[in-house]
Amino acid sequence: MNLRMLLALGAGLLAAGCAPSSFVGRPNLTYVHDNQLPPPTRADLTADTRPQLIGPFDQIAVEVFAIPDLSRTVRVDAQGQVQLPLIGVVDASGRTPPELAAIVQQRLGSHYVRNPQVSVNVVQSQSLRITVDGEVERPGVYPFLGRVTLMSAIAQAEGATEYAKQAHVVVFRTVNGQEMAALYDLRAIRRGIYPDPEIYPNDIVVVGENQARRIFQDVLRSSNLLTTPIIAAIRR
Repeated sequence: MNLRMLLALGAGLLAAGCAPSSFVGRPNLTYVHDNQLPPPTRADLTADTRPQLIGPFDQIAVEVFAIPDLSRTVRVDAQGQVQLPLIGVVDASGRTPPELAAIVQQRLGSHYVRNPQVSVNVVQSQSLRITVDGEVERPGVYPFLGRVTLMSAIAQAEGATEYAKQAHVVVFRTVNGQEMAALYDLRAIRRGIYPDPEIYPNDIVVVGENQARRIFQDVLRSSNLLTTPIIAAIRR
């Protein structure tokens, strides 16, 4: 069976309300016979890791050995600063925990404490992010807090615009080093046809027609309600 016949078969099956058992989209797209986008592995979430930098709204623990009155768990403010006993305001944002510990240690040691030993640890990081783009009211990068689903991620961006193609929502994710994309239909989720999928750190959610058409151009020849997500691996 040639490629044209496969595409016609895929479109026909979608029009009938079910996902195809095999599908070939654009040249670098391979349909994955699964109804869920797999979660990322720990290696995916820590790929290309860099030294951890403290950022605004991170919660950090500053401990001064043997002096509990000077130890604090504090949250970095929007300006990237923290208020600490004796030494006052300290710029924390953009520094690693050891760098901040060295600054606190130096300031305490210069005026208040003999040979202080200071450690800094990030207790809660706001550096985990998801990206919501396309036809939403406020596209942007949002902190990943707790359990996030596709619907709640879009809600963080204040919802889809009135012009959004709600049948054309794509989630991009790296799984075991493999770039993957999933096509969802918000109408189907609202009707309970399939569950609201879980979103993970580093996911990119794109709401709207253009991006979906570029990735799933052959699937979207059918405008019928998708009764199952369409999952694909992107080859480079």
